[in-house]
Amino acid sequence: MDFAQAAVVTSRLEVLAESASTNAALRTLSADAEAWPHLSVIVTDNQTAGRGRLDRSWIAPAGSALAVSVLIRELPSRPEAIGWIPLVAGLAMADAVAAQLAGHEVAVKWPNDVLVDGHKICGILAESTGTAVIVGSGVNTAMAADQLPIPTATSFAALGEVCDGDRLITDYLRRLDGLLSALVAWEDSDRSGIHDAVSARCATLGREVDVDLPDGSIVHGTATGIDADGRLRIDVAGALHVVSAGDVVHARLT
Repeated sequence: MDFAQAAVVTSRLEVLAESASTNAALRTLSADAEAWPHLSVIVTDNQTAGRGRLDRSWIAPAGSALAVSVLIRELPSRPEAIGWIPLVAGLAMADAVAAQLAGHEVAVKWPNDVLVDGHKICGILAESTGTAVIVGSGVNTAMAADQLPIPTATSFAALGEVCDGDRLITDYLRRLDGLLSALVAWEDSDRSGIHDAVSARCATLGREVDVDLPDGSIVHGTATGIDADGRLRIDVAGALHVVSAGDVVHARLT
């Protein structure tokens, strides 16, 4: 794998032939802050024991997907602003994917799954280390249609496209860096323009949704917006519910 362009926009880039989990690997290495500064990156096309949200496994055939983890040390001082990091990562990856998939509808399902024509092409998991945040992304690149894990998934290959992995990661990191810098500078999603940018890419807004919450309960209603802290606002029979974490299922459009 050649990531010459991506290496230029990172503080440190390590390309691994194989990794059980790029997030776990980066978490261990991040203890050395001097060796692994802000925007250090680990990438592999053979992740053997990755995890998604709600501790779900994420495994793909070798060479069929890119797993990339980014170490974020420069964080907003306001805790509520940190909650925007997963959404910012989703937006950055959606923009990077869209740059190579002209003619397709690329959007984000709140908080950060990337969809192409309504099908999932990328999942993102953000994890706190206490002093930093690690954002891991898994992008289906060369995965054939018969290798897709679920009917609602897709990949560049399944869409008849060849993914330029170096360009994808370069575009993602540049956009992510810019959005993070704005978030840190303004400490506010509105003044930084992040709220509007995320909302514009979010396919969840205006949709009827079911949200599986961490406690096992389900909220059903219409997603009406994203609040100032990045939480999803849901209208449930006229009552407002605000969700900070959960797995969203979009109702089918008729």
